[in-house]
Amino acid sequence: MVIFDCNGVLVDSEPLAAQVASQAFMRAGFALTPDVIARYFTGRRPADMLSEVELAAGRRLPPDFATILANETLKRFRSDLKPSAHAAHALSWLRGPKCVASSSSIDRIRASLETTGLLRFFEPYLFSASEVRLGKPAPDLFLHAAARMRVEPRNCIVVEDSPVGVAAGVAAGMRVIGFVGGSHAGTKLQDHLTAAGATAVITDMRALKGTVIDLRGW
Repeated sequence: MVIFDCNGVLVDSEPLAAQVASQAFMRAGFALTPDVIARYFTGRRPADMLSEVELAAGRRLPPDFATILANETLKRFRSDLKPSAHAAHALSWLRGPKCVASSSSIDRIRASLETTGLLRFFEPYLFSASEVRLGKPAPDLFLHAAARMRVEPRNCIVVEDSPVGVAAGVAAGMRVIGFVGGSHAGTKLQDHLTAAGATAVITDMRALKGTVIDLRGW
């Protein structure tokens, strides 16, 4: 089975999400730039991000902040979100069971895939980190997805674009393919994914099928 992260893997969402979050934080009096958000919170659950921001600042966010941020992110995604290049091609040719396991909420996962035309490849196999106790880099989400899909972790391949996501896949006992083809990927991301434990790293979704076949043959 292949387990896909959503943000930054299937959809090119990371820059949009960081911009929306930065604007929301700024309005609430928390000086967080998109670069800071991307550096520290890519791949993390929104709830974990908010908790860490409050802890670092020593004060609470407005009580409705999480709801406002979620709604503004969905609105921006529905108007501007694009699929990762060649994602539909890769999914069309990839054989065997597959699912999505993301740090986002189920609503955001579904909206992202609907907007980009990719939902047909996965419905109803969508899993959110809000369903487990610990978010990435803990293995909980990937183990939850494997259990729900009735596949042993050792028979799973994860596709991830963040070091915390790669670490979560490795901790779950799965092989991980790093993806560095998103618009947010910097020159050092490949090294960071490899250091986190990625077995292989691809820059183009058209390389996914061959990479999965190679890993399945190990």
